[in-house]
Amino acid sequence: MGAIVTLELADDAPQHNLPWIITFGPLDDDEDWEPVVCGPYERPHALAIAHNMTEDTDLMAVVEPLLPAVSIDEIRAQIVKAQEEAESGIDEQDDNLDSDYDDEAEDDDFEEHEHVHVDPPSESDIKAAFARISSRLPLG
Repeated sequence: MGAIVTLELADDAPQHNLPWIITFGPLDDDEDWEPVVCGPYERPHALAIAHNMTEDTDLMAVVEPLLPAVSIDEIRAQIVKAQEEAESGIDEQDDNLDSDYDDEAEDDDFEEHEHVHVDPPSESDIKAAFARISSRLPLG
């Protein structure tokens, strides 16, 4: 049985309306293959696909929203933010290693979904969702 990781969102979070991608990769560190990125999908479709793909396999599925950036400045700002968060995370991790850090602790920003059988969306559902997603993207 695989694992699904996704953001834990409030019911009214604006990220629900963003396009979502799924990154499939090996669950076992001993496997060495390049992750596969699929999408964009609407969030319910992405979660259903991830559930279906991880149901009977040793796959990790990371389901996350795409954050469309329409300018170089926005992209730079996102990269700087990610670098700062990573640096901050390294500092926090070092602090935690100095104390009694619990490797089993979960990240509050993510939730692991319980595995239940979910029928994947049909091809026509996904194509209709592509049209809805593209109509929401800022194109000009």
